[in-house]
Amino acid sequence: MPEIRLPFPRERVMGRRRGSAPNQLGRFPRALQEAAQAKPYLRAYLEGLPVAEIGIPQYYPRLSRSLGSLPGRNLIYPSKDGHYVHIYPDAVGERDFYIPITPDLTVELGGLMQEVDFRLLDWAEEIGQAQDDERAAVFLKCLGHVCTMRPGENNGQVHVSPQQIEAVRYLTLRDKVGLGVLEPLIQDPYIEDISCSGVGHIFIEHKIFRSIQASIVFSCMDELDEFVLWLAERIKRPVTVRNPIVDAVLPDGSRINIVYGRDIAKRGSNFTIRKFAEEPLSIVQLIAFGSLDYTMAAYLWMVIEEGLNVFVCGETASGKTTLLNALTTFIIPDAKVISIEDTPELQMPQANWLREVVRDTGNSERSTAIDMFTLLKAALRQRPDRIMIGEIRGIEGNVAFQAMQTGHGVMATFHAASVQRLIQRLTGNPINVPKTYIDNLDVVVIQSAVRGPDGRMVRRVLSINEIVEYETRSDSFSFITTFRWKPDDDTFEFPGNKNSYVLEEKLARRRNLPESRKREIYQELQRRARILERLHRRGGVDGFHQLFKVIAEARKQGLV
Repeated sequence: MPEIRLPFPRERVMGRRRGSAPNQLGRFPRALQEAAQAKPYLRAYLEGLPVAEIGIPQYYPRLSRSLGSLPGRNLIYPSKDGHYVHIYPDAVGERDFYIPITPDLTVELGGLMQEVDFRLLDWAEEIGQAQDDERAAVFLKCLGHVCTMRPGENNGQVHVSPQQIEAVRYLTLRDKVGLGVLEPLIQDPYIEDISCSGVGHIFIEHKIFRSIQASIVFSCMDELDEFVLWLAERIKRPVTVRNPIVDAVLPDGSRINIVYGRDIAKRGSNFTIRKFAEEPLSIVQLIAFGSLDYTMAAYLWMVIEEGLNVFVCGETASGKTTLLNALTTFIIPDAKVISIEDTPELQMPQANWLREVVRDTGNSERSTAIDMFTLLKAALRQRPDRIMIGEIRGIEGNVAFQAMQTGHGVMATFHAASVQRLIQRLTGNPINVPKTYIDNLDVVVIQSAVRGPDGRMVRRVLSINEIVEYETRSDSFSFITTFRWKPDDDTFEFPGNKNSYVLEEKLARRRNLPESRKREIYQELQRRARILERLHRRGGVDGFHQLFKVIAEARKQGLV
């Protein structure tokens, strides 16, 4: 199993250090002092920190995006599971350290956990009969029979100190119910991706601090292989030499990919976990991050509300699914929505939502594979108002355009860096959409991870484009770029102002505006932009579900 390797001698935090006094708790921020008084393991960690080398860490109860620009990162914050995380500065390396501060970190257990595990065998039947949501409580109950903190008793129980029992409880739940050493990373809402690239440190993609390295280390390939086998068994998708690759979904919805064996992974087995957000980011939160502006959001609001077809395109990890999730708040509240994905990532606020996911056979010969193509064909018989496709990769794209042709609204993500590349892939193998169908797609949003003016990586909507038509004589497609990102000052321009094909020829017509008044649609666009800005800046409305409820109520009252 992996080891915890701190960037300083771990002995410093294993109780009081010999021959030297611990750090005085009064040196730390008051809120951190109060937390340490309630958590002895946090206090032991603070007392042993090499503050002479790194300085006093700051404490943040909540993290904000602005902290990503800190010149020196030395801070502690609480995680969702009630424990703490230290972002520890690395003066010489490329990445700072991510240190989970947990009850086992500062306690010497020796062979205590092996003894406790042995004693738990007496309770195996009761543990085995527990349902998944009861397992944690059953384990804690059994530990109450196995361990005692009362000195002098000799009733066959294991004697432990208060610090040891806290560590034992934590490790038991971590390893028997959770995902072992990965559990603190899973519980941290600020982590986007967890990556083990082979022997060495586990790497983390943090929402605030980007790429950092965890204090969790695999020291050899045998150790890594053993953990990967254990991990695959824990998620009930075992890997073997014959079937060395597994894609699965964790109980919290996170997506995991495992590659086992040294014959295909020369640096050793590896795995990647893409974390699942409990609540998607809202469109106004994306505006606050600079991904787009209020006018662009208002434009997409009007487009989606009218049931037009929208693709969000970009490279891997460009934020396509994040944006698509945020846009679902603009789908009318009483719509029947069907989402189709290979791994469940989309989240809909609409009550009438059918969530369908592909099924592969895994290592079983008893089940039949159900792919995206099959699910999409079935969806067309369910009379949806809106079809959401997690990602179009193959022939299901052809069916999606047939759905558009018959009046079903479709939204999807697609791997393409430009409108031209999108059309090339759609009309080529294996998707093979007829060229005359392409103009059923109304709007293409190009999203990308780019470097902002300050050099940091940011996610931006590079452009919003309108597909106009396919010209058979010249065998070419015409499209209009309605919005465009300006990299020099990180702002957006609106070249489609008074020149939008979608606004004037589609939305204005649907609103029964005569030819002489069709440009009044731009007034509605600006009104909606002001509504979003007012809700966000003055009303404090920024959450995904919060924004959906406000928009739904405004629609109910006839305000939009």
